[in-house]
Formats: sequence, structure tokens, C-alpha cells
Amino acid sequence: MDSLWVYLALTCAFANATSDALLKRSLTQENELLLAWLKLGIALPPLYLALGVSAQLPGAGLPTPSGTFYWAVALALPLEVLALVLYTKALRLSPLSLTVPFLSLTPLFLILFAYAIAGQRVSLRGAAGIALIAAGSYLLNLGAARRGVWAPLLAIAHEPGSRLMIGVAAIYALTSSLGKVAITASSPLFFGATYFTALFLAFTPIALRDEGRGRVDRRLVGQALAPGLFYGAMMVTHTLSMGLANVAYMIAVKRTSLLMAVGYGYLLFHEGHLRDRLAGATMMFAGLLLIVTAG
Repeated sequence: MDSLWVYLALTCAFANATSDALLKRSLTQENELLLAWLKLGIALPPLYLALGVSAQLPGAGLPTPSGTFYWAVALALPLEVLALVLYTKALRLSPLSLTVPFLSLTPLFLILFAYAIAGQRVSLRGAAGIALIAAGSYLLNLGAARRGVWAPLLAIAHEPGSRLMIGVAAIYALTSSLGKVAITASSPLFFGATYFTALFLAFTPIALRDEGRGRVDRRLVGQALAPGLFYGAMMVTHTLSMGLANVAYMIAVKRTSLLMAVGYGYLLFHEGHLRDRLAGATMMFAGLLLIVTAG
């Protein structure tokens, strides 16, 4: 049971990366918000199915959440809406290999947020693993470093998707910590079903506001179907692993999705510099091993 969260978090990472790659293939400026909204709606049934199955297990059932649950959700929800908008725009504007890797910064922000909000500390070994994962995101842009040591960082100024994803990483650090508080006050799957339903409802007027630029039709629903189903799998495994693990460690392992995103970028979108990414991948795998063995 101690290592179950690792397998759940890795499954979560795969589902997240696959959902992003499939969604990116269909994103345009006209349909980005509608596709994000449809993806979220399609992801909800698998989450409710998992909740219904778990509620039938012996000694289970639906929890009675405390007041802490409601204030944590209320604080996180507007930030999550903002993150969803920024995340989708980042996927459309820039290559996967230059956007998703910046989510590795989330665990660094979490070192502060997880302690301040959820009261969780990370060990020295766990902190070293988190730092290695973040440093690996620099090495993923090793090709730019040939123009100077600061080139990978300066390149952010020319890549709007990178800048947006750094903002998403900071927001996710805060919402993940609040999510851990809400899970502790209820249960993982109950939180997931409640939280993502609230997110879907809150995002609805934002998405439908742009319906004049992009119409919700059968073709658009078809484009959102596969990304939505993988996103649903991500939701289930995310909430379950969050309930079992230190939030900083779990998010750090989930961020291995950025390695998968680099692979998808090369295979599906013919993004270059694959060999340069191997240095970052090696460092990030070393960070993963430190985190998993941190205890």
C-alpha cells in the first residue's frame, strides 16, 4: 500500500500527457475554451463511476464533509478556472516541449505552500528530488544553452506558452495544497467529483461566451472525446494518489508527464532537439527516484 500512490501518480502522469497531446492537435484560437470545457465535461462520468463503485465497498460510503472542505474548495475554484484558461492557451500557442516542462516548477512552489496550508514538510531527500526535477526542466532546453548559460531562461521571453505555464505551475501549487486540505476533510473521490463538477459549472459561462467564434457541434465533441476520457482517468488517479501521499511528493511524480509530453511532441508534432531532452530526462528520473525513496 505504501507504494500504491507512486503507481497511481505515474498513471495520472501518462493520462495527463496523453490528454494534452490529443487536445493540442485540435486547438485553434476559435475553439480553445470550448474544447477545454467539453474535455472537462466528458471527464466527469468516469469520476462519478469511480465514486459510485468505491461507495459500495464494505465500510465505505459517502463522507460528510466538514466546513474546512467548503472553504478549501471555495478558495481553490477561481484559481483553478484561471489555470484552465492559461493552460489551454499555452498548449495552443507553443510546442509541448516548451510549455509542459515548466510545470516541473510546481513542486518547488509546493515546498512553501504545502507547509503553509496543509502543514506538510518534505524531507531533505525529498527536497533534493524535487530540486532535481525542476533543474531537469532547464536541461530540457540544453540546445539554447549553447548560446549562453542564460539562454534557456531568456527564451521564455520569446515563448508565450512558456510564460503562461509558469503561471499555471504557481497556481497549481496553491490549488494542490488546498485540494489536500479538502481531501482530508472528505475523501479523495468525493472531493474529485465535487470539485471538478464545480469547475465545469464555473467554466461554462466563460466557454459559452466564445461560442460565437466556435460552434459546439458533433465534430467538436468528437475532438474532445479522447482527451476528455484520458482527463477523466487523470482525475481519478490524481485524487486517489493525493489522498495517499505527501502532496509535494505526489505532484512531483505526476510531473513526469512532462517527459511524456516531450515524447509526444517529437512523435506527433515533429518537435526537435530530442537528444538535448535526454539530459533533462536523466536528471528528472534521478529526482523521481529520490522522491519515491524519501519515505
